[in-house]
Amino acid sequence: MHYDYVIVGAGLFGAVFAHEMRTRGKKILVVDRRSHIGGNCYTESIDGINVHKYGAHIFRTSRREIWEYMLRFADFNNFVNSPIANFHGKIYNMPFNMNTFNRIWGVVTPAEAQAKIDEQRREIVGEPRNLEEKAISLVGRDVYEILIKEYTEKQWGRPCRELPASIIRRLPVRLIYDNNYFNDPYQGIPKGGYTAIVEKMLDGCDVRLGVDYLADREKLSNLADRVLYTGAIDEYYGRDMGSLEYRSLRFEHKRMAIRNFQGVAVVNYTSFAEPYTRSIEHKHFEFGDQPTTVVSYEYPFEWSPGVEPYYPINDARNQALYEKYRQRAAAEPKTVFGGRLGTYRYTDMQDTVIAALELANKEVAK
Repeated sequence: MHYDYVIVGAGLFGAVFAHEMRTRGKKILVVDRRSHIGGNCYTESIDGINVHKYGAHIFRTSRREIWEYMLRFADFNNFVNSPIANFHGKIYNMPFNMNTFNRIWGVVTPAEAQAKIDEQRREIVGEPRNLEEKAISLVGRDVYEILIKEYTEKQWGRPCRELPASIIRRLPVRLIYDNNYFNDPYQGIPKGGYTAIVEKMLDGCDVRLGVDYLADREKLSNLADRVLYTGAIDEYYGRDMGSLEYRSLRFEHKRMAIRNFQGVAVVNYTSFAEPYTRSIEHKHFEFGDQPTTVVSYEYPFEWSPGVEPYYPINDARNQALYEKYRQRAAAEPKTVFGGRLGTYRYTDMQDTVIAALELANKEVAK
């Protein structure tokens, strides 16, 4: 069979694009080297608990039309993301809010909290030169030391003084007693998990799993008029201009014969005392009351070719290299690039959906 599109990658970006093209009458083939659909938002049911196998995914958006788009594929519950931070056994609320500041400084009023932040921010004079200075300039030394420094160094594998200030564009600071991490008016977890959403998006498409597109590129490309590639852009070109750098993650999943392990969906571990950065108790995403629970631990580590890439390291060197690959990709006659790896940037789920819809509209307009 000849297709209009071969889509490389059955994650959220590829699935949204596939759905949009199929509804316009296009014939679609989706291939993925993994043995499952859903990409990093893949969920797997264990004891009736939808386990986020590649880390927590909480859908949220400020755009009503995007929320309504997702409601075509699933009902969402009213989960509100309110993670906590564990620093040497002491618990702090996230994001940084009056509960956090009361815990750290004993302040009670917003004016008292703001005064402490302003006092400590004065430590940094001039434009921040690195992530450490940027964080202190935003929230002060104490919050930085307790909730940012060691967590960030575990996450990125290097001292905060060696990380660019640009990594932190802003830090959520709220002078109210509100533990809701996001400001978006729409947020929740899909009932039934994310895999079910992707299944519905891919309905009517041909799907081949366990297929490495790059290992059989010519044959697969010849099956269609156009190709959407959502893998790593440098890998597409054999990394012949050099490798883009990433951080990777290892997940350790534990099934436990207890009802409730940590009492919250997400705990950030902000000290070096633990080698992992987060623990996720999945049942709390959907208010589960199963007799067992599943907890996942996230261990960041240095990426190398052959390892799953997660977080692009968007420093000057990598951005300059990506720009070379991007210009090369723009000249491809039948292949377009999209998604987190195809565009070498970290995107939240709503941004992924928006970008896929925009690309679909652009393709239709050609």
